[in-house]
Amino acid sequence: MQTTLAPEFKGTRDGDAAEAILRSCVHCGFCNATCPTYQLLGDELDGPRGRIYLMKQVLEGAEVTRKTQAHLDRCLTCRNCETTCPSGVQYGALVDIGRRIVESKVERPKSEQSVRWLLKEGLTSPLFSPAMKLGQLVRPLLPGALKNKVPAKAGARAHLWPTREHTRKVLMLMGCVQPSMMPNINSATARVLDACGIQTVVADDAGCCGAIRSHLNDHEGGLADMRRNVDAWWPSVAAGKVEAIVMNASGCGVTVKDYGHALAHDSAYADKAKRISELTRDLSELLPDLVEPLKRKLHLKATQQLAFHPPCTLQHGQQLRGGVETHLNALGFEVKLAACESHLCCGSAGTYSVTQPELAYALRDRKLANLEPLKAQVIVSANVGCIQHLQTGTATPVKHWIEVVDEALRM
Repeated sequence: MQTTLAPEFKGTRDGDAAEAILRSCVHCGFCNATCPTYQLLGDELDGPRGRIYLMKQVLEGAEVTRKTQAHLDRCLTCRNCETTCPSGVQYGALVDIGRRIVESKVERPKSEQSVRWLLKEGLTSPLFSPAMKLGQLVRPLLPGALKNKVPAKAGARAHLWPTREHTRKVLMLMGCVQPSMMPNINSATARVLDACGIQTVVADDAGCCGAIRSHLNDHEGGLADMRRNVDAWWPSVAAGKVEAIVMNASGCGVTVKDYGHALAHDSAYADKAKRISELTRDLSELLPDLVEPLKRKLHLKATQQLAFHPPCTLQHGQQLRGGVETHLNALGFEVKLAACESHLCCGSAGTYSVTQPELAYALRDRKLANLEPLKAQVIVSANVGCIQHLQTGTATPVKHWIEVVDEALRM
């Protein structure tokens, strides 16, 4: 696809990047077959092909409207279309550019501005933890929509961290909301790695990976979060003290693995960010080396049947497919994927369930309906947002897969 950039975009980083991506677009339409919003709404402009058409118009200088903004807002950025695309179109990068441009040209209603500000500042604030504790205290009294965002209080074991020293060490990002919402994911990760002779260390100054601000069109704020994390991790990385930077939230993983690209233009951070991205591993990527030591320590009284929902950030963003279920089965669990639509998004998508609740809950219900025939004892996933979102629609426990492994260590 050829496009003639409007003068305001010629020679700019966004303009040049968008033009390069658009040249690879052939508009075959395969992407619509795997786009969650197109499947729900059936509107061409709510699929990747239609959104690319809208972004092309914007870059060529056409009038930008609230309608354009609405169609781009409805995109989950699940990147399923990238997995499907036979031409390798970098849709995720293009939609980020398109959203930034549209955001600068179309003023949102004050109500939307307020919600988006609260999300990007509130979820990354030190005040989020006390606010979550208060929410859990009064959870029975909360209205349904708010209760869905407040998980039940975690047990004491969620704060039990191993104390043994090991020669092998990995850095781990605690995350912005995960320590308050689901602290057991982090401690379970540390306990399982400890059982395999790997020590989990944390850089206190590291915080949000940058995804929340970036996805809410605060590009500079997202880059600032990335630089802060690079600074926090760099002393350990430069000294060779850690063998990897581990992400147990796949949404953070896909973002940190992209630090090298996101900060490539920053001469002070480009090389460091590239090294950080090279060292970053999703927790599931450690599984092949953990299977043998874990098999000797797990206590499975009976085969536990698990249904696995692979997050979009894992299977499409990081292009990691099959590893979790393969290795959990090797450990003695019985793990199955939904027979239909295991590739589709559950509707969580970071802050999407707040900004687009109607679509988010429709996708959640669709996902759960496809998982229900498996009659699993537990639904497992690999991202805190997916876990909390799915749990709001089912009585079946929804957990991170590492929590199930951790439970089997102490049976």
